[in-house]
Amino acid sequence: MAELYVTDVHVEVSGPPQAPAVLLVHGSAGSLEHWDPVVPALAETFRVIRVDLPGCGRSPAPKSGGFGVPAQARRVGAVLDDLGVERVTVVGHSSGCMVATALAEQRAAKVTAVALIDMGPDPNAQAGESPLVRLLSVPVVGPLLWRLRTPDALRRAAATAVTRPVPIPDSYVEGALAMTHRAFVGTMRGYRAYLGQRGLPERLAPLGLPVFVLFGAEDRRWRSSSAQAYRAVPGARIELLPGVGHTPMLEATEETAALLREFAATATADSN
Repeated sequence: MAELYVTDVHVEVSGPPQAPAVLLVHGSAGSLEHWDPVVPALAETFRVIRVDLPGCGRSPAPKSGGFGVPAQARRVGAVLDDLGVERVTVVGHSSGCMVATALAEQRAAKVTAVALIDMGPDPNAQAGESPLVRLLSVPVVGPLLWRLRTPDALRRAAATAVTRPVPIPDSYVEGALAMTHRAFVGTMRGYRAYLGQRGLPERLAPLGLPVFVLFGAEDRRWRSSSAQAYRAVPGARIELLPGVGHTPMLEATEETAALLREFAATATADSN
């Protein structure tokens, strides 16, 4: 595995250098380590590229702005350029699916296919936002609450993303502790703005790309029934994993990795 910084974004690359590329994009308050469970299986046949989005993990927050979804996608696109990636299958998880979609919108010649994991098609698909998350955006109150967060509280919050009895990795907690309040609020506002402007199926449908939507059937953050809205994308494939929550990579690692490998392999073959 190679670890590097490209255009001030922390990047890790695994797998054969000449293999077809797969880019993994994490969700809000996450990091590239959220993909750890599925990387070994994917790296057997793909060049797996993971990034820490701006202000997340080990990527510094932009000095001003830069948290909007299109801006995040442009930074990720610059990473791919600097790595010499000509074609790539992009996989997003949760709000990272918005960055994956924006990248496909911006780089139609580079993106081969898009896979979305546990991301609702529009704001109405959200199962409910925590009152605490809303309070974090309130001036004075938000920064104070952010300073008072504890590892135990963050671990409990992360536990709402899973349904199966799996341990929450320390990296989930450490990543959220390292994130600044400005970065958290900035990214959340950026995600709301992007999804509020147009839903993901509406954005993806005109692109003509293979699209794979994977949902945990017991997701408590985005209603899994909303996955059917992606049928508006011609040829979209939709899979629901029974008994799985918002984080299939952690709760159903082998099945999730196998589905992603199959999708990326098919999309790569069809693009040649």
